[in-house]
Amino acid sequence: MQAMPEIDIVLVEPLYEENVGFTARVMKNFGFHHLVLVDSCAVGNAARACASHALDVLDGAERIGISEVYDRSSLTIATTGELNKTVCRSRRMPYYTPAEVRELVEDVDGRIAILFGRENWGLNNSEVGKCDVICTIPGSPEYPILNLSHAVCVICYELAHIPRGTYALATHQEMDSLYVHLDSFLDKIDHPDFKRENTLILLRRIFGRTRLTTREVSTLHGLLRRTEWHIDNKK
Repeated sequence: MQAMPEIDIVLVEPLYEENVGFTARVMKNFGFHHLVLVDSCAVGNAARACASHALDVLDGAERIGISEVYDRSSLTIATTGELNKTVCRSRRMPYYTPAEVRELVEDVDGRIAILFGRENWGLNNSEVGKCDVICTIPGSPEYPILNLSHAVCVICYELAHIPRGTYALATHQEMDSLYVHLDSFLDKIDHPDFKRENTLILLRRIFGRTRLTTREVSTLHGLLRRTEWHIDNKK
């Protein structure tokens, strides 16, 4: 069997060590081993008891900052139970189910980070805004918010045994360079300042779904530069 794409399960500021332990356990149940802890609670005997036979996953967990998660990932996926109800507010839209996320990533060869937020209030707007794709687990309207480790279990179940992809994504640095270029392009076309943030988030959502390659990013830079040349010469 081919190896799966490199997928990091990232817990952002988890509050309870039991959830960290159970997360390690369900990860190993479905063949995932890359656990990342961002500003985590202390992990001790309770977490180890909950991890059971997944102590290798728990003990091998990385402790890094959220910025490094973004920097090294080709694609970042934010999980959230709180959604915007209209596409006019794009920070938490559009969103995908875990099964739909599988379809987005199964042809990709690259490092993918799936972010899970705090047990009490999840990921904040800034953390969600920097992610490429939004994922939500469709639960009952009566009580849609899952326990942290249960949410990880659902995602891991859906993504289990994805074969290695056939093409590499553009790196995070290459995508950031494109967003910086787009930001400066908005200046050049006198895009209204009050629309700037929402426009850039919308562009991130679009390109997150399309999963650009390095060549495609380079082509977009070229089109932007050509357009800027015509704008400057017209002026």
